[in-house]
Amino acid sequence: MTHFDEIYEIAADNYGLVTAAQAKETGVVGAELNRYVQDGRLTKIGHGLYKLTRYIPTDYDAYAEAVAHLGEGAYLYGDAVLAMHNLGFVNPRQIKVATDRRVRKTLPAWIKPVKPEVHTEVVFDNGIPAQSVTDAIITCKKTVMTDRLLDAIHDAQRQHLLYLGDFEKLKEEFHELEDAQ
Repeated sequence: MTHFDEIYEIAADNYGLVTAAQAKETGVVGAELNRYVQDGRLTKIGHGLYKLTRYIPTDYDAYAEAVAHLGEGAYLYGDAVLAMHNLGFVNPRQIKVATDRRVRKTLPAWIKPVKPEVHTEVVFDNGIPAQSVTDAIITCKKTVMTDRLLDAIHDAQRQHLLYLGDFEKLKEEFHELEDAQ
């Protein structure tokens, strides 16, 4: 098995993405990564972040890439979680990615790093670290219309994205708002 085959295996399981650190673990050095970029096998998309050139895109690529740009400990946050699951009719211009670390590198304009307001449960949705749907709906309470969040709660329940206790918690949280309409 060649070094590129090992990199390919990592990237194939990660939306076509591989980091320089992951490549180093397989024994690939920086010069070899640069050669793969020059050969056209990889595309450098950020500092220490590469994507397979020949890769079939999915609906989740942008979300995986946004988290990968911010690295270890980063996760999708707020309306980005709702958008990933097509909940609440949200279509944010920027994908919010939460991280506790200071972000110094230049990011693409479509990625918005945020500091999480409170401790939140991080889950893996489709292999991408993300805030739980329940916490994301509560986070969006101030920024997304109530009607849309109520629809998101019911849609999330139908799609089995909420646990029974979470559905009850959200119904209680939004009960007053639902009655006001």
